[in-house]
Amino acid sequence: MIDLKLILQNTEEAQRKLSLRHEDYDLAKIRELAEKRVRIQTQLDQARSERNRISKEIGNLIRQGKTEDAERLKAEAGLIPSQMESLDQEFHQAESEINGLLLQIPNLPDQSVPVGASDQDNKVERVIGHPRSFSFKPKDHIELGESLGIMDFEAAARIAGARFSLLIGDGARLERSLINFMLNLHTRDHGYTEILPPFMGNPDTFLASGHLPKFEQELFKVQPFGWYLVPTAEVPLTNIYRDQIINDTDLPIKLCAYTPCFRSEASSYGKDIRGLIRLHLFDKVELYKFVAPDQSFQELEGLVKDAGKVLELLGLPYRVVSLCTADLGFSSAKTYDLEVWLPGQNCYREISSCSNCSDFQARRAGIRFKKSGRKGTELVHTLNGSGLAVGRTMVAILENFQEEDGTVRIPEALWDYMGKKEINPSKKL
Repeated sequence: MIDLKLILQNTEEAQRKLSLRHEDYDLAKIRELAEKRVRIQTQLDQARSERNRISKEIGNLIRQGKTEDAERLKAEAGLIPSQMESLDQEFHQAESEINGLLLQIPNLPDQSVPVGASDQDNKVERVIGHPRSFSFKPKDHIELGESLGIMDFEAAARIAGARFSLLIGDGARLERSLINFMLNLHTRDHGYTEILPPFMGNPDTFLASGHLPKFEQELFKVQPFGWYLVPTAEVPLTNIYRDQIINDTDLPIKLCAYTPCFRSEASSYGKDIRGLIRLHLFDKVELYKFVAPDQSFQELEGLVKDAGKVLELLGLPYRVVSLCTADLGFSSAKTYDLEVWLPGQNCYREISSCSNCSDFQARRAGIRFKKSGRKGTELVHTLNGSGLAVGRTMVAILENFQEEDGTVRIPEALWDYMGKKEINPSKKL
């Protein structure tokens, strides 16, 4: 969450930056509650002081033999604890309301983020590779997957319902190959440490990453246990160092993890109902960094480069897009999307979102670092990005490497993983 001190010391500037997101956040209520909390704290301090004063005076009166006066003051002092208890309850109520409001407020956009009112104002930073020219009309991945016999959406619907997939044979092998290829690339060449985290977490875990309380409708909850299924490995990776102090010599910490991702897609009703683009359950390899604040934007550029390398090695054309202020995610101070070219849809589609969350998650999670030889600690900065969304990568391979007869060539980087160089049409299971 954003720093309460920042809101109180520069309310107008914080309000201005939030307004760039084109959402309504009123900081006046937080300021009002904070001022109320200060007044209550002053009253509590005065009550304690009065209690101590009367206690000393009672002692003096008793030593002087003035027992009647002492008893009178004792009766007066007896009222103070209930007054303090009432004030203490008011104080914690105000504090709880402040924290509740802060948890609903998104991160402030960095000054380098393009200002815009919608995703139409996102800025294309660069384009890598050139879309292939086809001598025939390219098919989309749904038609290709079914004709190749590697996808069966009807069977998936029978098993679980809409927005699920069932991969068969080379489809399942391609999914597994992509996961292994991405993990190997990031751990061997890019210096990330592989993590296999739990695929669910408790409410505190989701609160720390910024997914609760605001986005509960997007999550799947496991009843009666109270756990939530992870929508991304970002959630458990954030919490590895929750309430911990990291030595500055250990920074940056670079982690990667494969997880299935579970999303209700409650806010995307009617979008991409068919196919692999928007599912309730999909695979993803996530990249995550804990870094020193003065290195976070440099590390963001490195994160984008690492994610893009996957696409480059697979021979997939893509572009890097800087999201405008209105399109930023809740926890992000700055985000680049990587969008891959899909000839079957004749457009670029997001395949990775790389974000610098500054100290927003670290403040919620209590993740700090200590500089050698210095007193005190500082909040780390956290970064996350897809490296990549596996299903969408499969979509891109099928559509970009299809041939007129329905055969799909396999990118050379995956030959050893797949044990073959192409997928040929075959009968469905």
